[in-house]
Amino acid sequence: MTFKAALLGAAALALVAGSASAADLACLITKNNTNPFFVKMKEGAEKAAADAGLDFQAYAGEVDGDAAPQITAVENCVTAGAKGILITPSNDSVGPALKAAREAGILVIALDTPLADKDAQDITFATDNFEAGLLIGKWAAAQLGDKAATAKIAMLDINKDNISVDVARDTGFLVGFGIEVPDLTVMGSETDPRVIGHESSGANPEGGQKGMETLLAKDPDINVVYTINEPAAEGAYQALKAAGKEGQALIVSVDGGCPGVASVKSGVIGATSQQYPLLMASKGIEAIVAFAKDGTKPATSEGLSFFNTGVNLVTDKPAEGVPSIDSAKGTELCWG
Repeated sequence: MTFKAALLGAAALALVAGSASAADLACLITKNNTNPFFVKMKEGAEKAAADAGLDFQAYAGEVDGDAAPQITAVENCVTAGAKGILITPSNDSVGPALKAAREAGILVIALDTPLADKDAQDITFATDNFEAGLLIGKWAAAQLGDKAATAKIAMLDINKDNISVDVARDTGFLVGFGIEVPDLTVMGSETDPRVIGHESSGANPEGGQKGMETLLAKDPDINVVYTINEPAAEGAYQALKAAGKEGQALIVSVDGGCPGVASVKSGVIGATSQQYPLLMASKGIEAIVAFAKDGTKPATSEGLSFFNTGVNLVTDKPAEGVPSIDSAKGTELCWG
């Protein structure tokens, strides 16, 4: 995915835009409405829908991992006669509701996070999350050099549900770092002693700080911190700072939002894998428009099981053999 393509391309269940029309309604359902990633996704979908003349309804859950509000939102969209649903599923329990939506003739596109049940979505538009993890893993190992063999690694995931995006980034990082992962479908199958532990962050700063504190209590000499996203990285940094360990651990992450890129520039985050939520959302709306017109369904990227919206490693300390862009370029492409 080129830079040019990337650029062109309130409460739970709060209805935030649009008036329903059975003929031309598109729905967006995100995990929450506070994470800048989902805020930007909504902006992209809303603008694309307006440009295409679609009515638009946006819904959001309250927290990562809570599927109940999303299930209700899906049911509301079906009742409203939506032509398509874009969703970042909180977990796989939303699958049956989405299957029912598909049976009702609605195009279902998962954004960012595919569901385990392939019949629960027509297609996924997403970052290659394994690749995103792989890039930050390779970068961290290259930065440590020979010291990578004795690294002490903290893993801050979303939660324990083995959500696909969580698993892909986690295992991708470990593989990139050079750690054997026996089972790429779950988190924590590795037995390498360099991994101090996995803690849930909730993908937010508070959870990231608490998870980091727990792992530091287990081993105060942690020198590599993997985080599921930049809000969790912010919390991990605060925990390290409070423990008097600021600058003593490499923090790596995934997202590429403007605050995260700024943290790369300041040195708080060593490297982050940048993804493009606006492109996911706008391409999703384009697909709904085509489907509503003549029933055409979107196709996956060549060689992949999803439509790949691209990823770039952002760092100001490039590593040989690991492709990257600097924080200046990352700032041009960032969101949030």
